[in-house]
Amino acid sequence: MKKRHLVPVVAALAGALAVPAAVAAPAAPAASTTSTTSTVSSTTGTRSLASVLLADGNRFDRNWYDYDIVTEAVLAVLAAKPDSPVGLLTRGEVPLTAFLPNDRAFQVLAADLTGRWYDKESQVFDALAGAVGTDALEAVLLYHVVPGAPITSRDALRSDSASLATALPGASITVDVLSRWLRLIRLVDNDRNDADPLVNPRALDLNKGNRQIAHGLVLVLRPKDL
Repeated sequence: MKKRHLVPVVAALAGALAVPAAVAAPAAPAASTTSTTSTVSSTTGTRSLASVLLADGNRFDRNWYDYDIVTEAVLAVLAAKPDSPVGLLTRGEVPLTAFLPNDRAFQVLAADLTGRWYDKESQVFDALAGAVGTDALEAVLLYHVVPGAPITSRDALRSDSASLATALPGASITVDVLSRWLRLIRLVDNDRNDADPLVNPRALDLNKGNRQIAHGLVLVLRPKDL
C-alpha cells in the first residue's frame, strides 16, 4: 500500500484561490444514491461547460490554479475517441455537475504516479498522458461528473454523507461536509491510499444559472487505487 504524499498535498491546499473555469462531461443520466439536486427549471441557461472551459484561450500558462490541464485532457480524449461521453460537455442543455481539478491538482497526481515534480503544465499533461493512457484519462474525467439536475454549493452543504453516482459506470463519490459555516466539503473517492479532494471554497458554482455547473477541486478524484 502506498503512503500518502503529504508535501504535494499541502502545496495543493495552500493554493486554494482558483477563479472561473469549468469541467469535464457526463453520460446518460444516473440517479444519486442520496438526492442532493434541485429541479432543473425550464428557464435555466444552456451555456455549456465546454464554452467556459475554453474561455481563457485554451493554452498552458503559469497559473496553476485555473483549468488548462483538464481542458487539454478533454480535448485529447475527444480527439482519440470522438464518440466518448466526455463530449456531452459541449451540450449545454444536458444537466450535470462537474468537479474540476485545477492544474496544481494534476501536478500532484503526476508527481504521485511518476515520482517526479514537473515545473510546467505542459510537462504535467504529457507525463499523465504517457502514464495512464487515453482510456484511463477518459475514466478519470467521467469520474468527476455527476449527471442530473445541477448540484449547487447550497445543495451540497446540506448533503452530508450523500453518495453521488458519477458518469463512470458503477462508480460513485461520497459527500463529506466538514463545515457548513466555512463551506468546506470533502469528496471521498474510491482510492483508499491517497488523500481525498477538498472542494475549493473559492471556486464554487462555476457557470451558475445554467444546467451545467462546476465546482473546483484541489486534488484529483481517483476512481480506484492508483
